[in-house]
Amino acid sequence: MREQSDKFHEECAIFGIYGHPEAGNLTYLGLYALQHRGQEASGIATHDGHAFYQEKGMGLVADIFSQDRLNRLKGHAAIGHNRYSTTGDSVLKNVQPVMVEYALGTLAMVHNGNLINTDLLRDELEAYGAIFQSTIDSEVIIHLIAHSTEDRLLLRIIDALERVHGAYCLIFLSEEGLIGVRDPYGFRPLCLGKLKDGFVLASESCAFDLIGAELIREIEPGEVIQINEKGVFSYKPFPKTPTAQCVFEYVYFARPDSYIFTQHVYGIRKRLGKELAKEGAVSADIVIPVPDSGVPAALGFSEESKIPYEIGLIRNHYVGRTFIEPQQSIRHFGVKIKLNAMHEALEGKRVVVVDDSLVRGTTSQKIVKMIRAAGAREVHMRISSPPILSPCFYGIDTPTRQELLAANKNVEEIREYITADSLTYLSMEGMFRAVYHSESGENYHFCNACFSGNYPLPLTEKQLQLRLFEEGKS
Repeated sequence: MREQSDKFHEECAIFGIYGHPEAGNLTYLGLYALQHRGQEASGIATHDGHAFYQEKGMGLVADIFSQDRLNRLKGHAAIGHNRYSTTGDSVLKNVQPVMVEYALGTLAMVHNGNLINTDLLRDELEAYGAIFQSTIDSEVIIHLIAHSTEDRLLLRIIDALERVHGAYCLIFLSEEGLIGVRDPYGFRPLCLGKLKDGFVLASESCAFDLIGAELIREIEPGEVIQINEKGVFSYKPFPKTPTAQCVFEYVYFARPDSYIFTQHVYGIRKRLGKELAKEGAVSADIVIPVPDSGVPAALGFSEESKIPYEIGLIRNHYVGRTFIEPQQSIRHFGVKIKLNAMHEALEGKRVVVVDDSLVRGTTSQKIVKMIRAAGAREVHMRISSPPILSPCFYGIDTPTRQELLAANKNVEEIREYITADSLTYLSMEGMFRAVYHSESGENYHFCNACFSGNYPLPLTEKQLQLRLFEEGKS
């Protein structure tokens, strides 16, 4: 069972490389750098010019890929995937890459995102005799490609994607090389890099740093990139639409050392903290982050407010996905095994606690109580994003609206629930002032549906009914 936390769960990570003799090993390293985007499962597929090879498993990258398994991943081209399931069960059959034999040969694919018209397409394909091997939405794309009548893989991919709606970054591996695609709205990030004579695609640029690749640029929304022995070729076959990049990538998902959506993540997170200090000013002795994701915003809050920054919570970085709780129950054990309060830093202090987001509120409540137990006189919670009001349908594993604390309580009620002395969220305008580094506070290019309920793509009838049902019960 998944832990109930105060965080949205990352979607997935994708990685691809062409033109390197150690493609499998480098894909392993790339996925290791992107582990934060998905920890349920991982897989790699490679091609050596003659045959395809594949290894998959449940768990973390370093636990799955032993040296023996990496040795079997031969070839100069590879793709890889880290999974956190947003559709489909967490079982081995749903682990990507998806690999199939079809009319033009062998095709493997990895996908980050979520399609919103999967059910309609799946029903249609099954009516035509398609047999699905998994429950993931990504397999729909493969079947659409197989059913296309185009005579080239690139055209089949374009033909298939003209029928799907939603968020997707994709990398395909075939005998011809790699093909990378980013959906026309640009919901999820995808970057292009160069490593010696080869080229690399990855969800975030931090994967390039580990393997020594140079970031060339981001794949543009609606762009299709083909990489083979002749080089890199760009196509823009889809109608241009207003971009709707996921602003939560900046708030929490992406690693702070990544460069996505044309900006460095770390700088934006510090600016989020500075805007939060302006909007949520309070008399206090120290500012502390909820580690690790709250650190940049807390630094920004401290710089703007002139309140000293301290480390008040220590995180245990060696906690696995499961642990054994003692038979005699320990109060707040799930939080304490990950975080411990620093009595020396907190005792007798008025403390500002900065975190990037608050989803259910359960962990925040335990953190506030832990800080008080360590001797803090006051605890003021500051959140460097707006209240989360709506679930995401574009590739994030979000709770239902009923589970979203801010969808059911006002700020004062949330403050009482988490037992803080005060609570301030960053406003929507403050968030976009930080994102655009301007005074306007206007949103030009980002999806903020989780904060506003305004979805860039129309919801399907099933999703709309679910939302209305939840709103009726709240």
